Amino acid sequence: MIIIGEKLNGAIPSVAEAIVKKDAGAIKALAIAQTDAGADYLDVCAGTEPDKEYETLVWMLEIVQAASDLPICIDSPDQDMLKRVLPAIGKPGIINSVSGEGSKCDVLYPLLRDNAGWQVVALTCDDSGIPSDAAKKAEIAFRLIEKAGEYGISPGRIFIDPLVLSLSAVNDSMLSFMEAIRQIKAQHPAVKFTSGLSNISYGMPARKLINQGFLTLAISAGMDSAIMDPMNRGMMETVLAAEALLGKDKYCRKYNKAYREGRLGSKKI
Repeated sequence: MIIIGEKLNGAIPSVAEAIVKKDAGAIKALAIAQTDAGADYLDVCAGTEPDKEYETLVWMLEIVQAASDLPICIDSPDQDMLKRVLPAIGKPGIINSVSGEGSKCDVLYPLLRDNAGWQVVALTCDDSGIPSDAAKKAEIAFRLIEKAGEYGISPGRIFIDPLVLSLSAVNDSMLSFMEAIRQIKAQHPAVKFTSGLSNISYGMPARKLINQGFLTLAISAGMDSAIMDPMNRGMMETVLAAEALLGKDKYCRKYNKAYREGRLGSKKI
């Protein structure tokens, strides 16, 4: 599993406060803690008003890149902002995100073509919104992959996010998500899959249980990555257990190593 650390996001109240106060120490601490917890990428998202986003992103990126060697997953809903801030990032990472909405493909795919090594998260939504049907999710994904190919972007550089919907609103949300992965992977086996975890449990009690179940089932369906909190012990334990059960952890070496290091099971005193 490729873990994209989600905690450097201005939508989180404590991070928003750090941004307002220009508390570089708090941003640095989150970068280091997620790195030490096993993240593979650090998602950086300003979550501010549009007129402050560039300044905030550049400030955050300077702090994060000085604190951690992990590649950046640069995150913004504005495709022009993603293009503008890319020169502030020292090495290839992930652009989060492109979709079938508006002109996003036309802005971001040339950027990926011209910056080898960069990858992209592609969301299965378009100008009609987010579909709940697996076939429609797959249809949008196929269009995004085909469009990427026109710019010389191989499927292996793409993380498809099938955009899981809330279980409380869409009863077959999990089933649709997994079926979309299967349909897309059948035609494009080199494509990777990612997702955030919290949408599935919105409006449900005991959300942690739903999130852990979602993560296990999604991994079994072929999800390669998660945008999540690597400091959440329970979720990281779920990843390790799922990979061991699915034969993705040869001889359970990662699982056993994590246990010896006290990173799963009852905390060692």
